[in-house]
Amino acid sequence: MAEASNATTAGVPRGGLPARAVRSRRARGEPRLGAVAAVFTLAQLVLVRPGLGLGWDESVYVSQVSGHAPAAYFSAPRSRGISLLAAPIASWSDSTVLLRIYLAVLSGLALYLALRVWRGHLGPGVLALAGALFASLWVTLFYGSEAMPNYWVAIGALACVGCFLRARADARDRAARWGVFAGAALMAGMRPTDAVYVVLPLLALALRRPRRPLLLAVPVAGLVAGAGEWVIEAYTSYGGLAHRLSAASAIQGGLGWHLAVVDQLHSLGGRTLCRPCTGPAPNPTVTLWWFALPLLAVLGAVAAVRARRALPVLLPGACAVTAAVPYLFLIGYAAPRFLLPAYALLALPVAHGLVHLVTTPAHRARRTLAAGLVATGLAGHAAVQYVVLEHAVHSSAVSRADWARTAAALRELGVRSPCLLSGYDAVPVAFATGCGSAQTAGHDASTTVAGLTRAAHRAAFAVLTPPRARPPAYARAWPERRAGVLRAYVAPDARQGR
Repeated sequence: MAEASNATTAGVPRGGLPARAVRSRRARGEPRLGAVAAVFTLAQLVLVRPGLGLGWDESVYVSQVSGHAPAAYFSAPRSRGISLLAAPIASWSDSTVLLRIYLAVLSGLALYLALRVWRGHLGPGVLALAGALFASLWVTLFYGSEAMPNYWVAIGALACVGCFLRARADARDRAARWGVFAGAALMAGMRPTDAVYVVLPLLALALRRPRRPLLLAVPVAGLVAGAGEWVIEAYTSYGGLAHRLSAASAIQGGLGWHLAVVDQLHSLGGRTLCRPCTGPAPNPTVTLWWFALPLLAVLGAVAAVRARRALPVLLPGACAVTAAVPYLFLIGYAAPRFLLPAYALLALPVAHGLVHLVTTPAHRARRTLAAGLVATGLAGHAAVQYVVLEHAVHSSAVSRADWARTAAALRELGVRSPCLLSGYDAVPVAFATGCGSAQTAGHDASTTVAGLTRAAHRAAFAVLTPPRARPPAYARAWPERRAGVLRAYVAPDARQGR
């Protein structure tokens, strides 16, 4: 293709162009990538809005480094990478707005740097389009400023795979090796198992060059460095690595053969979690891009093979497939954020295929027609993503506002720090109230009934239930109060302000 077929994988032009021409071409691509990153950051601040309260999982992650509330129970699948990323703000400020702005700016900068890695392999037009395709997805816009790990796994995957190609092309490129290490470490620090799936094709490719041991050692070292804390914590808090992996599997419904493709399809309509995934599928106009994605990726791969530039397109596609496999076939529920790493990697072959469609036809009229069709399709896609994003933001804002109202009501009832909550929605409500949270059953079970009843004598304590639901036996004699949309059973000591 015209945009990307005139450079080798090492970034040296086939036609013998001087290195100055290569640098000039790269420099011309910088403003495009910067513009994509800047628009992505601005779109998060305008469309998702910094005032959106923290979600359930965000409350868990942020509470680990916050001085505003005690740390929530940290279940086996979670990793502390995103907590560390949020720490520069969350450790001293309880402002959600400030945290959102910080993460939005950081996510835009990270996208720019991850795309920049690929300049020696794909043309600036392809890279800018790939960045725009990934950044315009509603799930990318929604989670870019959220204190959640999946977007950062996607960024780590982009950087790691791109730097791996650079290191493979030039054994003397030390910066590329450090990039592979940093990308793998970032992924593993956020979600260790996701990182392993992403790098599998890299390891397989590295094994084909036994005389280049660093190609294999560097990504492995990155995985070890990023997942080291998670593994150590497995032995200090979860009874060993095998027990932690087993507990993580149980929380996710038991890893094994589960066809979650349909569940992921249902989640595309703006559902941040599809568990259980019931109800009708979204309108076909909402899911059309999902079916077009693999077809366009295959088109990009075929074009790259014909142009004898297969690896920079095939490798991210292969990593995208391995990244998606566990969330399409190994767990029994869905969340659209799980596939963010796959979407980020697939954006490269898809963009390659789209540019190929526009630049290949020999006649000008055909190129114009192809360009018009592609532009129309992309505009319609962006419009659909905006509509779904608005729905996702609205539904999330409603639930998070309910938690804030419940927290305000609890404070009026005398449940103030130091305090403890248990029961329905206790985790996000506790963080909003400044309380700790504890459960006796479920995925977040961290104490016993005896432990809770003892806690009721030491600090302000309340049990939350949905309307008309019965409280646990130990709280049935406690006064019942309305707390926002929930019911609160407040221990007598708490009502006395103790």
